[in-house]
Amino acid sequence: MVAEYEIKKFMCEIGKRVYNNGFVAANDGNFSVRISDNEILTTPTGISKGYMTPDMICKVNMKGEIIQATGKYKPSSELKMHIRVYEERPDVKSVVHAHPPYGTSFAIAGIPLTKQIMPEATIFLGCIPIAEYGTPSTYEIPDNISKYLQNYDALLLENHGALTYGGDLLAAYFKMESLEFYAKLMYHSMMLGGPKELSNKQVSDLLDLRETFKVPGKHPGKMCLNNTCVNKVACDLKSGASKKCDCSEKQPEEPKQNKSESNDMSQLVAEITKRVLSELNK
Repeated sequence: MVAEYEIKKFMCEIGKRVYNNGFVAANDGNFSVRISDNEILTTPTGISKGYMTPDMICKVNMKGEIIQATGKYKPSSELKMHIRVYEERPDVKSVVHAHPPYGTSFAIAGIPLTKQIMPEATIFLGCIPIAEYGTPSTYEIPDNISKYLQNYDALLLENHGALTYGGDLLAAYFKMESLEFYAKLMYHSMMLGGPKELSNKQVSDLLDLRETFKVPGKHPGKMCLNNTCVNKVACDLKSGASKKCDCSEKQPEEPKQNKSESNDMSQLVAEITKRVLSELNK
């Protein structure tokens, strides 16, 4: 069993990675590690995650009550969100909340990460929905993420940031890295005219690989097939319903565009991209 002090040291190391990678600014973000049935180590509130020391880490119980805290340091104000994950996902031992720029930009724009564009994202994350907005440090956020916890290990938080969780702190952190990389690739491919999505057959093959690899954690699986996930209906920007995305039910496919409509759209995207780049270069 890893000593508690060693876990605190590793939390400080992850704090540096989160901060140095630009996933948080100033004192933003928080993460925690569940070390027993009723004990959680959590980052302190009001402290930059890039400059933490082990003595700053607080210990609380599953009710959020302080068991141990040094001096002025207090547990994260977002602890309610972490506890809800632990309550509903006994397999989870660590939770990471951050504001990665690309992922958070999609959360602010109301665009869930549902398109299947690369094998690693499909295998390890699947589609990533947006949990509805809640006021930080209240029970609104825990209540809003609750319905997603049984099918996903990564969430966007509307106008707020991202949340990932896993069997240990490194796994939870790596999911945050993967989410941000996925969002970054999605953004750049959109700037180039739109991503070419994997086919349903390709996605199914990747899901089979996930089973073969015995990847731990929850996964939306076949809900992220391109013709069943919400990126064809509820998450389509034209529908105005993207903020209601939950990838939880099979949706009917949209009528396919004919070739001329597709060409017109490609030309429009190309022209818009050209104008945006022109403005940026002035």
